[in-house]
Amino acid sequence: MALSEREQKLLEEMERGLYASDADFANRVAQRSAPSAKRLIGGTALAVIGLSILLFAVIIQFAIFGVIGFLVVLTGLVVASSSATGTPTVSGGSRQASPKAPKRPGASFEERWDRRRGL
Repeated sequence: MALSEREQKLLEEMERGLYASDADFANRVAQRSAPSAKRLIGGTALAVIGLSILLFAVIIQFAIFGVIGFLVVLTGLVVASSSATGTPTVSGGSRQASPKAPKRPGASFEERWDRRRGL
């Protein structure tokens, strides 16, 4: 279902507000990439191998193989779902407010919301 023109404008305004208020967070979210095909295939193969070990452990009724199989399945799923570049680290710098902050793009939306609530 497509968004109406008004909804698209509101969404763009909220996006600009996010970039203006917390650009560091917006950049970290934008940098996340989908898992690569190699990692997805490798993780899936590892999960299948782990399931085979787990099935083998059930057949021979040996608990340590079951634990190993579970760990291999878990590792395969983590590898398949992780991104190739890894997650970016958060810098430890403190944020300081600028002395004269420009009006935020989402300020008009917030003002209308406050007026509706009676604030």
